[in-house]
Amino acid sequence: LLARMLRQARERSAGGVEEILAKARARAGLTPAEAARLLFVEDEEGLERIFEAAGEVKREIYGERLVLFAPLYVSNFCVNDCAYCGFHRTNGGERVRLSTGEIAEETRALIEMGHKRVLLECGEHPGLNTMDFVTEAISTIYSTKSGNGEIRRINVNIAPPGPEGFRRLKAAQIGTYQLFQETYHRKTYEALHGRGPKGDYARQLFAHDAAFEAGIDDVGLGVLFGLHDYRFEVLGLISHALYLERTFGVGPHTVSVPRLRPAPGVSMVRGRGVTDTELLKVIAVLRLALPYTGIILSTREPEGLRARGFEIGVSQASAGSAATPGGYGARAKTAAQFSLGDRRTVEGFLKSALASGILPSFCTACYRRERTGEAFMALARPGDISSLCRPNAILTLKEYLEDYATADVREEGGAVIDRYLPMIDDAGLREETVRRMRMIEAGRRDLFF
Repeated sequence: LLARMLRQARERSAGGVEEILAKARARAGLTPAEAARLLFVEDEEGLERIFEAAGEVKREIYGERLVLFAPLYVSNFCVNDCAYCGFHRTNGGERVRLSTGEIAEETRALIEMGHKRVLLECGEHPGLNTMDFVTEAISTIYSTKSGNGEIRRINVNIAPPGPEGFRRLKAAQIGTYQLFQETYHRKTYEALHGRGPKGDYARQLFAHDAAFEAGIDDVGLGVLFGLHDYRFEVLGLISHALYLERTFGVGPHTVSVPRLRPAPGVSMVRGRGVTDTELLKVIAVLRLALPYTGIILSTREPEGLRARGFEIGVSQASAGSAATPGGYGARAKTAAQFSLGDRRTVEGFLKSALASGILPSFCTACYRRERTGEAFMALARPGDISSLCRPNAILTLKEYLEDYATADVREEGGAVIDRYLPMIDDAGLREETVRRMRMIEAGRRDLFF
């Protein structure tokens, strides 16, 4: 079906693109067929129209905010043999499963960077990376403190743990359960994943259904661009998102758009490499097709491309990342899952973001106020969520400036707060935000709406 849709889109003339963009600008989303039309736009002028429309939708829904997080790898033991992954089973190199003490050490390092949310990751190994290990890691992360800081929300990217495992993740108070299909093209998927449990295409595809059925109402989708035709993958993501919305009443909370990167022990040839321009088109089309779904861009990508992605659709980004267990501490030289494209520290990232007028956000309020799933969408679709997001972003940035920022970042951050504080439309909410900023200056933390 998706391949036929792409053939039909390729055969049609360029006419009709403006009508599709008009629908998208109205935040009505796009069908896979409409998205396919945009994916075949190649001329510079046409691409710029798509980027402009995506930027408008991004600003209307997400404003100037960019939510920050960091990955936290706790084990690279894995029974799968994925051809593109540095953790694949037959790869050499040191295998590491962090102890409780090492997980706490990694967590303290992240807290001292200023992070408030992490993405917990590990390889699939039923004998070592058990649900007991994962839930103990979650408990350790939540209980670790350093100075005024703490991790307030843990999202999880692990192999599907089955119904009981999902219920345990829910009980452990995770935020989003994230799992990538890697590629929606079944023959490619089966060729790349060998005989391990991840070789089961259907298990991967329907894992989010099981998460919903276990009570987890925030899930994240993604593919690894470069494994198959990027247009096919975008249609797969959109179709999957629309299926979840039809079936469970709410689509994915996030969509991730990583590209294939070099990794130790991986010799896979990038036969379907995705150019920078094509990745930006992917981001823009996804923003137009799924206006209320967050788009995540990781440190796989270089600084310049990330900056452009933030303008046209990306709403969440990792910063100061390490892609290996122990990567923030004593085991920093352990082989990584993939190579990084953006190696800036959190402070270095913030300097660039603030200079660009971005309002960095470490907010976790929606998870903790139970504004997730359908409750989140009920606020997001009419635009009401933005009235809470801006003040919460300001308060979390204020915390960072008080606890971690150097003098120049504190000055730049204060200027950004001064710029966006008057944009809080509700006078009472604006005054309360000012009052809470004074409380933060006096030593209070974790104030949110």
